[in-house]
Amino acid sequence: MNAISSNRGFTLLEVLVALVLLAVLMTALYGSYFAVIRARDRASEGMEARRELGATLDLLRREISSAVYNRFDNRLRFVVEDRDNFGKPASNLELTTLSPPSGLTRPESGIIDVQYRMLEKDKQQILTRQEQDLFFPSGTVPVYPQMEHISSFLVECFDGSKWVKSWDTALNGILPKLLRITIQFDEEGAPVEFSVYATPRMIGP
Repeated sequence: MNAISSNRGFTLLEVLVALVLLAVLMTALYGSYFAVIRARDRASEGMEARRELGATLDLLRREISSAVYNRFDNRLRFVVEDRDNFGKPASNLELTTLSPPSGLTRPESGIIDVQYRMLEKDKQQILTRQEQDLFFPSGTVPVYPQMEHISSFLVECFDGSKWVKSWDTALNGILPKLLRITIQFDEEGAPVEFSVYATPRMIGP
């Protein structure tokens, strides 16, 4: 009789306690799993944003270094417009610059007009880039997203004595001596800001 009693199994209370402990353990495991997934996704997004940032700043530096201007040719432009978006810088930049061959079959002069603008898409700010061959213009000029999830885009020009946020070769008659481009974006909820300096080297008459 004692042997039969000792093998009677678990009581309902013991089963309920075991189920509660199992539920707590599974909740903790699932919480940790999804936390790791979210952290991985945030790290991946941060790496992509920094990759876009590096590519954008490098492209801007190269294009500004190769900027072309001649006061006797009004097709050659270098214009910086000081604008803001809800209190944050959103500069417009247009410049004429040298461009390497694209390898396409269309005719190319190697001199392009490039425009950078901040636009809103799906309630997010993006930095766009638009280019047009100066001597072989095409009908429709597409606008490409250069960098997404951007907070601000600031272009500053140094005239030799001070930094200014606006420039127009039609008025200034020369290229700025130095430029500072600052881009800000959010990384894990915190603003991150990077700047690059560029010097126009092809100074014309």
